[in-house]
Amino acid sequence: MASFDSLYRGTPSLFSLESIEPSEVVSIKKEDFYHKIESNPSLRLLYEEKIIERFSFYQHLFLSRIKNTPQQRYEELLKEYPNIIQRVPQHYIASYLGITPVSLSRIRNRR
Repeated sequence: MASFDSLYRGTPSLFSLESIEPSEVVSIKKEDFYHKIESNPSLRLLYEEKIIERFSFYQHLFLSRIKNTPQQRYEELLKEYPNIIQRVPQHYIASYLGITPVSLSRIRNRR
């Protein structure tokens, strides 16, 4: 996980991450990372594919916020991640959807 701005521009990240489930974290120095992707074409290709995948995801998320109602965004989330309700606290889900926990509760009660 890395902030693209932070990685490429060398600026402090505008956000931080917090794990809500047990996680294993491995770190690598920026210089070592660049050396590995420059010296290994298949790793570089994988890296590029992951970047494209991530930007596609962000575009979808951005457009969803513009064109979809909170109800539609919630339905999309459940379709994409059916067991998320059991794994993630409601206030995190509400924040991800761009709504309040109260609004999320109302949406859930309508189902």
